Amino acid sequence: MSTVLVANGPNLGRLGTREPEKYGSTTFDEIAALCMQWGSEVGLESVVRQTDDEAELVHWMHEAVDNGWHVVLNPAAFTHYSYALRDACALVTAAGLALMEIHLTNPHTREEFRHTSVISGVATGVIAGLGTDSYRLAIDAIGARA
Repeated sequence: MSTVLVANGPNLGRLGTREPEKYGSTTFDEIAALCMQWGSEVGLESVVRQTDDEAELVHWMHEAVDNGWHVVLNPAAFTHYSYALRDACALVTAAGLALMEIHLTNPHTREEFRHTSVISGVATGVIAGLGTDSYRLAIDAIGARA
């Protein structure tokens, strides 16, 4: 069975209470449970994590490469400026693994600084603006490839 790492960046541990008008009322723990369910439905073992630490997220990309794990990544604020995370993501795709960048909201309908992603250029695909369905669609896409 293939594994997918569902990695989440800063402030996503606050889902459910953080700006529910933008991010919805689903908590991070509920999203984690859904990701594990959706992964199982398409034959993937899901490892779901969240961190506010950029270095930890980079290390998780290295771990994914070392273990041959596909990645669903919600980089959150790191989307717009973390070249260290971008370079770690490039290692994932260079290893022949899928990396799906996802966002709960559509960054292109938000503040100007959110319109640029340094991750998208090295991602296998990008899914944004579909709330928790962004995770489901990314897991489905990886399941179809694995």
